[in-house]
Amino acid sequence: MIEDYWTFIVIAVAGFLATDIWRWLGVVAGNRLNEESEALYWVRAVATALVMAVTAKLIVFPNGMLADTPLWLRLGAAGIGFAVFLVTGRKVAVGVAMPMGLLIAGLWWIGV
Repeated sequence: MIEDYWTFIVIAVAGFLATDIWRWLGVVAGNRLNEESEALYWVRAVATALVMAVTAKLIVFPNGMLADTPLWLRLGAAGIGFAVFLVTGRKVAVGVAMPMGLLIAGLWWIGV
């Protein structure tokens, strides 16, 4: 029985070791950092920039079904979603649900 799953076990263990070591090192190092330190401000800025770069890439150069949507619809949904996110007190659920709803409504409206 275990022979059938040996490959999956090796992949899971190797993946765990390759990624979780860095997570644990991050926890250990993070606990020693002062939350108001310049280093932590820099880390937050870089992390935010990376997330926004990936988001912008997905909006401007999408793949899959999203590639069939017009650019104006994707940009409009993202912009309005961000504005609603800010207006509602930075509620992530609203900031995610609004652009999704706008994309769905826009796709229905243009007949895609």
